[in-house]
Amino acid sequence: MIANWPELRAFALSLGLPRVEIAESWGNEILKAHGKMWTWWSPYVDAAIFKGSIDEREMLMAADPDTFILHPHYAKFGNILVAAGRIDPGWAEARLCNSWRSMAPKRFLKEWDASQNDG
Repeated sequence: MIANWPELRAFALSLGLPRVEIAESWGNEILKAHGKMWTWWSPYVDAAIFKGSIDEREMLMAADPDTFILHPHYAKFGNILVAAGRIDPGWAEARLCNSWRSMAPKRFLKEWDASQNDG
């Protein structure tokens, strides 16, 4: 299980996805993909934040409320908060790859997919 921001940052960067960079937002280190916030650690609660939707977050929280949590600051956004020490690497990899793809410009993604199929 991924327990903290240094572990999540290292894990996300190890995926080797292009156009991912370390950045800062509101004084906190974050990871951006394609110039947009991709994943980060909440300054309000000890949890990782992943991109998602409100409906998906609600479903995950209902299924596993000890793992998927919410802080009032994020209530109106579709971010998915995962409690420290409860971040499954397999889930995190799928979530990060899916959100990376959804954030990518269509032309870039088409070229990226073609380059991955060539090898």
